[in-house]
Amino acid sequence: MTTGAERDRLAEGLGAAILEGLDADGDPAQHLALVRRAAAAEDEVAELLRQSVLAARAAGHSWAALGAELGMSRQAAQQRFGDRKGVAVDAEDGEDAERWLGPVTAFDEMAELELAGRQGWRTVGAGMLKHRVRRTPTQWEHKRIVWTGPMRRWERDGWEVAVRAFPWVYLVRDTGLPAESR
Repeated sequence: MTTGAERDRLAEGLGAAILEGLDADGDPAQHLALVRRAAAAEDEVAELLRQSVLAARAAGHSWAALGAELGMSRQAAQQRFGDRKGVAVDAEDGEDAERWLGPVTAFDEMAELELAGRQGWRTVGAGMLKHRVRRTPTQWEHKRIVWTGPMRRWERDGWEVAVRAFPWVYLVRDTGLPAESR
C-alpha cells in the first residue's frame, strides 16, 4: 500500500503540474482552466493506472495480488482492467493499413519492431504483449525508454512519442528511406 509520504509527494507533484502558470487568486476566470487541467490530470492518472496494471500482469502478477494493491477483489480488478476485446478492422495492405504485431515480450519486442520498421510499420499503440502498427511508405526506427520525464531531449533528435505504455515510452523516428518489401 502507498504510504502517507508517497501520497503527499504524488499530490504535491500533480498539484504543481496542474497549477503551473495559473493565478486563480489574481484572475477568477482561471478557475475554469484549473478545472480543465484537473480533469486532464484525472484522465492521465487513470490511463497510467491501466497501463501499470497491464505491465504488472505482463510481469506475472495475479489478479488477486493486483486487487489487494488496489483495495478491491480479484474479480473487481479483472473486470475493471481485464482484456477488453475490441474488433479492429485492418485496411487493405496499402499505406493506411494497421495491424497488431505480437505476441511480443519485453525481451523480443524491439527486435520485432526493428524488422517491422524496415518494412514501413510504425507503432501507433500498444497493448499487453502486442503493438498496434501502421503501414507507411518509409522505414521507421523504434526506441523504448523508461518514462522518466519530459521528452524534449528525444524530440530534439527527431524522435516522436508513439505511445506511452507505463513504465515505458515508445518512440519512433522516420528514417526517410523507402520501406523494404517483404
